[in-house]
Amino acid sequence: MKSYETVIGLEVHVQLNTQSKAFCNDPVQFGAEPNTLVSPISLAHPGTLPKINKEQVNKAIQLGLALDASISLRTDFDRKNYFYPDLPKGYQITQDHQPICIGGSLMIRMKDQWKRIRIHHIHMEEDAGKSMHDQEDDYSLVDLNRAGTPLLEIVTEPDLRSADEVDAFMSGIRQLVRYLDISDGNMQEGSLRCDCNVSIRPLGSTELNARCEIKNLNSMRFARQAVAYEVQRQTELVENGLEVEQQTLTFDPVSRKTSPIRSKEDAIDYRYFPDPDLPPLKISPVQIEKIQKSQVTLPWEYHQTFQDWGLSFDDATILSEEMEIAAHFSKLAEGYNHPVLMANCYIQKIRPWLAEQNIELKNFPISKPHFWEFLDLIQDNKISNTSGFEKLLPALLNNPNKKPGELAKEMDLFQKGDADFLENLIREILNENPDKVKAYKNGKKGLKGFFMGELMKKSKGKANPQTSANLLEKMLDA
Repeated sequence: MKSYETVIGLEVHVQLNTQSKAFCNDPVQFGAEPNTLVSPISLAHPGTLPKINKEQVNKAIQLGLALDASISLRTDFDRKNYFYPDLPKGYQITQDHQPICIGGSLMIRMKDQWKRIRIHHIHMEEDAGKSMHDQEDDYSLVDLNRAGTPLLEIVTEPDLRSADEVDAFMSGIRQLVRYLDISDGNMQEGSLRCDCNVSIRPLGSTELNARCEIKNLNSMRFARQAVAYEVQRQTELVENGLEVEQQTLTFDPVSRKTSPIRSKEDAIDYRYFPDPDLPPLKISPVQIEKIQKSQVTLPWEYHQTFQDWGLSFDDATILSEEMEIAAHFSKLAEGYNHPVLMANCYIQKIRPWLAEQNIELKNFPISKPHFWEFLDLIQDNKISNTSGFEKLLPALLNNPNKKPGELAKEMDLFQKGDADFLENLIREILNENPDKVKAYKNGKKGLKGFFMGELMKKSKGKANPQTSANLLEKMLDA
């Protein structure tokens, strides 16, 4: 069997969180009673006219700038003609000839590496309604609430090579649209969907072969399964001397198989032509500059900043996953001399505590100076890690107005570094365990850990580890 390379291009549909639909004033809302968010315009009554949604345009520019795309100063709308029961007009208003964003790229994380996926373009369009085939035995139902909902479609170049990369790209887009607050990115509710164009070619070839498009994948798990099955199916066809037919496919999550819906359409099949009811849209450089200035710090920018502070790739990934977490941690850690210690505390203790208590980040009770002072007590070995994280931190969260040093003193948590105090404790332990002392002297050096554990018990965790270790070794070897 030959070795084959998988070639994948994506068409990602992002449902925008605008107040109204793309070309009329109908509200956008998930979960409303069927066919209650409609009007003569979204129902395509004769004589009704669409109008452009300014909010959709601004959110398209936001996304384009974040992906380093070129923003078209003149863009227009086209009609894409096809018939489905959930598309009342019989055509979809979209952009074909001059989309709003051209080019750009998204960096995706693959383990501890980055890979650049090129964007061909991003265009604005409207969503169709929803057909339901499992509600009644004898006929299908149509809900037109979703018809006209504003979408952005991100069309990639065929740069992806595996189901893992599809997963990483979709995760990256979901993270980005949430950072930008242009969509909730919820795949379960249909706010984020993708079509996967999948083909294979002999390893080392640069030719693009016939591709099959898997439509409307609305979960990461289904996307991975669909791509994996389709690659296997196409490989078996080619190995048996058959050709891969260009088709549009659907994926069945139960059987985990793809099956054809129709032959794959090309642009000519949709009979695109300019929408006569919508004039060309001119976008001013001033508008673009205004949006650019209001852009938030992006996830990969936070990630790079955290790595520059010395955090590991994985810790930087965890802390940049959500914008609220990234911004909060960045504000706390900026200027602190030991950001790695803070990151460990934040990931292992602060985030779980916030989740357990159901407390928003803006209500985090410990001030920045008190948090720094708390961490310095640990960093300077004035209190042990265990005492700090298990005793002082919970007390500080309950008494955020108290200074950490004062609280540690009240709780008697400061470590003992006094030589006489430590020598007396070590002497007691050695006298209580003569057999283990003899074994240590006979070569079982691992018993040093046992003696350190006993010392920590006797000192109630207040023995300074470094001072204690040096003194213990000296007394054992005497």
